[in-house]
Amino acid sequence: MPSASFKPAGFFSMCEAAMKPLSRVLGILTVALAALLPSSSSDAGAQQQNNTPISYIGYVMDSVCAGGGSHAAMESKEGIKTAKDCVLYCVKNGATFVLYIPETKTAYNLDDQDKSQEYAGEKVNVVGSYDGPSKTIHIISIMVSP
Repeated sequence: MPSASFKPAGFFSMCEAAMKPLSRVLGILTVALAALLPSSSSDAGAQQQNNTPISYIGYVMDSVCAGGGSHAAMESKEGIKTAKDCVLYCVKNGATFVLYIPETKTAYNLDDQDKSQEYAGEKVNVVGSYDGPSKTIHIISIMVSP
């Protein structure tokens, strides 16, 4: 008398045939998801492997004020009231938009100056790849950070 767990001879080969495409799809999805999900980083350090996107949290500042880590000097000198006004004033006068990370007192160049302008003076989350030699973040996305 056959046992309750007895399966016909072709059952396992049918399962294997069905699982191969499924495991291949799952593998592709896993790799794609890992490439799309940014890891958290507040210090870019050196060139990332394969230009994998990373998430950076900091402030969109101008390259002049970021050098000193504050807008205070420019605000008092020019009578500017807000960080946004200070950043826009400095950029209008030759500075560039940078991402300033206060925890590490580091500024990173931002490759898309037009996209950065919208977030002048704001705390943001930038997703992008980092180029070590030029100390530049190539922006994929940027949004206000809480």
